[in-house]
Amino acid sequence: MNKSDLIDAMAADAGITKAAAKKSLESFLGNVEKSLKKGDRVSLVGFGSWSVSKRAAREGRNPQTGKTIKIAAKKVVKFKAGSDLQNSVN
Repeated sequence: MNKSDLIDAMAADAGITKAAAKKSLESFLGNVEKSLKKGDRVSLVGFGSWSVSKRAAREGRNPQTGKTIKIAAKKVVKFKAGSDLQNSVN
C-alpha cells in the first residue's frame, strides 16, 4: 500500500473526501516528524512507537575496494510495533 492507496482507504472508511483524508494523513505525518526532530517519542498504544536514537561513528569497508572508510555518527528513527499490531499480523 502506498500513500495514495492509504488516502483512498482512509476516505472510504471515514466517509470523508479524499482531500480531507490527505490533509489528515499529512498532518499526522508532519506532527510525528516534528516530535521526532525535537527528540520526543511518539507512542500510539496498541499500534507502536517511534523514537530517535543516536548511532555512533564507526569504521566500515567499501565493498568494491575493501578500503576502510569512516561512517559518520547520525540519528536514526526506530519503530517498535505494539502488541495489538504484532498479534494481528501473526
